[in-house]
Amino acid sequence: MPIIDDWSGVFSPINGPATHAAEVIPNDNNDLTHLCSALLIGISGNVRVVTHGNETVTFIDAIGILPIRVRRVFATGTTALGIVAVW
Repeated sequence: MPIIDDWSGVFSPINGPATHAAEVIPNDNNDLTHLCSALLIGISGNVRVVTHGNETVTFIDAIGILPIRVRRVFATGTTALGIVAVW
């Protein structure tokens, strides 16, 4: 199923309030259901993601709000816990 981008064609207010949130279960093969505006990292660790621009990157020792549009959070390479996607 294609990822849903609720902000397609509209400025994404990354610093504004989110209207949706979902717990993230990292997965090496599947995208999130919605393209998120940010990730909330509850317990610090590494977070390996695919960004909206299709770059694969690992954020080292991430905690708190990670203000990046993400389409996938990998299981492999992700050690952080309590990850929530907001959009």
